[in-house]
Formats: sequence, structure tokens, C-alpha cells
Amino acid sequence: MILEIRTYRLKPGTGDEFVRVMREESVPLLEKAGIRVVDCGASLVAEGGHEEAYLIRAFASLEEHHGQEQAFYASDAWRHGPREAIVSRIESSHTIVLDVPEEAAEAFRRG
Repeated sequence: MILEIRTYRLKPGTGDEFVRVMREESVPLLEKAGIRVVDCGASLVAEGGHEEAYLIRAFASLEEHHGQEQAFYASDAWRHGPREAIVSRIESSHTIVLDVPEEAAEAFRRG
């Protein structure tokens, strides 16, 4: 199981709206595209006073990760949907990709 964890440092005052758009618009699109979203939300700690958020996704393989991600971000649904509302609020982002057992991915999922 491939687990991808993305963190986002957000522009000041944009955290609540970023998380709302992510949960209400982006996550449903990701799931419709076959991408498994494990969790997303706001960080409990604002490092250096910056609002931060995260997105955790799971994939069966690195190949699936690459293919699904490429197809999703090139899609009209993303480009003409919530893309601008998401991207315009991000100051910077960081991604890590891990090979983990299925149980690890499930441990991050909120009930």
C-alpha cells in the first residue's frame, strides 16, 4: 500500500475556506476519479503562526499513484472545478510517499 501525505502551508486567513473546499469539493472529485482519500483537514498546530492543512491518500502501487494523479490533475473536473479555490490559498506544500501495510492507512482514517 502506498500512502501519500501532503501538507500545505496556507496564506493567512484562508485555512477554514481551504479545508471547506477540500472536503466539500476536492475530496468528492478525487474519490469519483478512483483515488482513495484517507483523511484531510486542518493541522492542530500552526507552525510559525502559519495555518496548515493536510491530505492523506492511499494507492495500491506507485504506478497507480502516478497514473491516477496525472489523470486527475489534467481533468476538466479539477481544472474547471475547485482547482483555483485550492491552489490560490497555498503558500507552499510538501509531499511524502511511503510504502506501508494496509492497516497503517486504515489507522489514519476517521470513523
